[in-house]
Amino acid sequence: MTKPAYAAVDWGTSSFRLWLMDAEDTVLAERRSGEGMTVAAKTGFEEVLSAHLGALAAPLDLPAIVCGMAGARQGWIEAGYITVPAPLTAVLAGAVRVVGPTREVHILPGLAQRHADAPDVMRGEETQLLGALRQGADSQQLVCMPGTHSKWVTATGGVVSGFSTYMTGEMFDLLSKHSVLAHSILDAKTFDPDQPGFLSAVQAAFQTPQRASNLLFTIRSGSLLQDLSATDAAGRLSGTLIGLEIAGAVNAAVDIPLIRLVASGKLQELYESAFSHLSLAFKAIDADEAVRQGLAAAAHKILLAMPEERS
Repeated sequence: MTKPAYAAVDWGTSSFRLWLMDAEDTVLAERRSGEGMTVAAKTGFEEVLSAHLGALAAPLDLPAIVCGMAGARQGWIEAGYITVPAPLTAVLAGAVRVVGPTREVHILPGLAQRHADAPDVMRGEETQLLGALRQGADSQQLVCMPGTHSKWVTATGGVVSGFSTYMTGEMFDLLSKHSVLAHSILDAKTFDPDQPGFLSAVQAAFQTPQRASNLLFTIRSGSLLQDLSATDAAGRLSGTLIGLEIAGAVNAAVDIPLIRLVASGKLQELYESAFSHLSLAFKAIDADEAVRQGLAAAAHKILLAMPEERS
């Protein structure tokens, strides 16, 4: 095996992802688990990291660069936030070193928008941005990062001017399990992203977002009066919430440039289908690749550079 140069870690609330990387940023090995911040706060962050690196026979002094919830107030050590507008390189300068471990560990900060009428925060997605926009661009870019809390970011030339969070994934979970809609979605199977019900729901919510709560209730009434299946009901709920998200994000943009979709798996398929149906131009970027590229940029600046070149 090529000699590892550093460990790149994306530490979420409920998930842990680690890549063993060489000096050329090639992935040598990978580890994934459910030991996110919630679990690691009890087990011990250093213990979790050391166990995964030990399983890969990594050197005891191998340095690590970390993003995500390990830097939250309830995490390993608070890494704080960089206030936007700000260049993404400020994330590198704001990294915090963990005191104590035998290995060198740095945790990247998040981003904060401190507008009185639109306060917002992100932690972890800033590293995806760093990777997705690594080459920068002079023109304005609109970036969509779907998830439990989807992020939409505007950036120009590597400078983040603002962003908005949409609770799309969390709302789907709450409404499908803890609302009247739960009766309609019980036992739903995985639905096709090109399902007509999903796409028509995207269109309706995008065109008439003011009808949001009414559109949601039609999922229940449709199952009672029109024999809407559980799977079709799940597709309609997903489509409605994604359509509302896109309506809010696109209407808030001054212009609608090419949307950079940073996603993977089922979420990527759903948003690609929604964008295509709404005739919105987009380019997909793999989320795992984006976060690895962002962590790699941080590693070269913080861990691998000569002392005089470090942030």
